[in-house]
Amino acid sequence: MPLAHVPGGLPADARRAVFDGRMPSAPGDLRIEGHGIEPVPESNRYGGAGRLFTVWFAPNLTMTGVFTGTIGISLGLDVTTALVAVVLGTVLGAVPTACLSTWGSRTGAGQLPLARLAFGRAVALPGVLQWLSSIAWDALIGLFGGDALARLCGWPFWLGVLAIMLAQGVLGVLGYEAIHRLQIVMTFVLAADFALLALRMSGSVHPATTGSVHGADRAGAFILTSTIALSLALSWAPYASDFSRYLPRDTSRSRMFWYTLLGLVVSFTAVQALGLWGASVLTDQTAAGVDTLLGGGAASAFGLLAVALAALCSNAMNDYSGSLALQTIGVRVPRPAAAALAVLLGFPLVLWMHAADTTARFQNVLLFVGYWIPGFVAIVAVDWLARRGAPVDLVAAAARPRSPWPPLVAFAVAFAAAVPFMDTGLYVGPVAHALHGADVSYYVAFAVALAVYAPLRAREGRQKREEGRA
Repeated sequence: MPLAHVPGGLPADARRAVFDGRMPSAPGDLRIEGHGIEPVPESNRYGGAGRLFTVWFAPNLTMTGVFTGTIGISLGLDVTTALVAVVLGTVLGAVPTACLSTWGSRTGAGQLPLARLAFGRAVALPGVLQWLSSIAWDALIGLFGGDALARLCGWPFWLGVLAIMLAQGVLGVLGYEAIHRLQIVMTFVLAADFALLALRMSGSVHPATTGSVHGADRAGAFILTSTIALSLALSWAPYASDFSRYLPRDTSRSRMFWYTLLGLVVSFTAVQALGLWGASVLTDQTAAGVDTLLGGGAASAFGLLAVALAALCSNAMNDYSGSLALQTIGVRVPRPAAAALAVLLGFPLVLWMHAADTTARFQNVLLFVGYWIPGFVAIVAVDWLARRGAPVDLVAAAARPRSPWPPLVAFAVAFAAAVPFMDTGLYVGPVAHALHGADVSYYVAFAVALAVYAPLRAREGRQKREEGRA
């Protein structure tokens, strides 16, 4: 019985035709990956832990990260204080993602399919949220990539966005190995581009050495900046094992953890530091800021092309993981088609973000797409630890329905508890307001989900053991 089994659904062969399919067989196998949410068998595993560094490094070298860095300065912090906030938030957000990344080699499964262990059929809720989040990220990153390509080629904005999204759709359709191979190449290309950008900035841009906020307002701005940085790194958590599921079962888990952590922390810190440094010139029209900084000519062309390619790298991963999320919630669409669907839905969202106050809409979308993730991480982590390292039988788990109520209750309570602590342009919770804009909702959601779900999961485990002895 396959993992995708749904009682009363399609015959087994029809299900496997949708959720199973052709798998890459070795590094460099760039044929279309038809394989969906079925666990990858041990016979099809390949590669080493080192490829996790590049797959988590290159997609973060985007102007989205640079623009996020400017927010700390816009909130009134000086560059040193804002950088400390960025580093702190990035590390806190990257640790859960790195931990979850190690699950891929142990199970051969993607992150949302693995969440079925904790959520049972209630996995549809985080599955829908992840699918919608992947589309939102398409817009957040496609906004800058499309702008850069349009400026480089002299096209209208919408045409630059369309070209970027069509290209990322091709990568999302090709799948796992094509994405990994591209990230290896782009690690060097994008690192060179951002080094060039930093070199040009060193002689023409002066960072904000003094801030405009003090006392409690400064503390609030520090926490909000840290939370926004955390949201970037943590946003990859629901994707984490998607890009390690083809690694052999005996791959070193410690190496997987450290390669993932370093890829996330180094890349996110670097691009946000550039944003902090160049906040005075990197405004809403980030591509224009890059063009100006690089001084035109070949250097500007290279910089704009790299910005566009960075969006391509990152959004291909969004489309890939979004396709697995869509299958996880029970939509019987082949994985390549599901990846293409995300592109079609992301395009109008980019145009909407570009049509008005980009700064406000950017920050709102960035925060809202992540508020559900801390509760999700807490629930799947508790369930995983409760298994005490026992082998994970995904087939048996799919065939043995679990009560959806413990994870659903914990998930809902955690989100509700976090609402008063949220701070966005659309809504500022009363606690966040009292804390001078400090947004600690991510920490609250994680702690509450942990506190609610852990005893419920322990009770469920005791009941199963008693039933087994009966």
